[in-house]
Amino acid sequence: MPKNRIIKVQNIPITIAEADMDDYICITDMATAKSEHSRAADVVRNWLRNRTTLEFLATWEEIYNPEFKVFESEHFKKQAGLLTFTPSVTEWVEKTGAIGLYVKKGRYGGTFAHKDIAFEFASWISPEFKLYVIKDYQRLKQIEAEHLETGWNTKRELSRINYH
Repeated sequence: MPKNRIIKVQNIPITIAEADMDDYICITDMATAKSEHSRAADVVRNWLRNRTTLEFLATWEEIYNPEFKVFESEHFKKQAGLLTFTPSVTEWVEKTGAIGLYVKKGRYGGTFAHKDIAFEFASWISPEFKLYVIKDYQRLKQIEAEHLETGWNTKRELSRINYH
């Protein structure tokens, strides 16, 4: 199975990477659906400025990350909404020890979010966009499951034939 896969949502290619045995979706790719005139990094940064976003991220981290620094996340929440508050994903990850987001630098880089967080980001863009992202993601997972099942059945049949 390839390490990175791509789904196409409303004519926007979105990269899905596998990390730590789970899927992480590129929210930088998704950000282009919000505005064609804004830089994708600015869209992600504006999403991260929102108090509701920070509360969601902190709750997700508290559930899935035993190393998460709750006290540090409170610092972010206190500043949410201020005009001078412009956090970056890198800053959030470094100061809180978050695992739900990561930044990949380079040619095929971007900001990747665990699928739960990516779906939340998609709903911030629009409810319609979120539904299309979920639908295409489920379609991809179904295709992958069928592919694995076919491979397993083929091996089973070959073993059965060779056994006789």
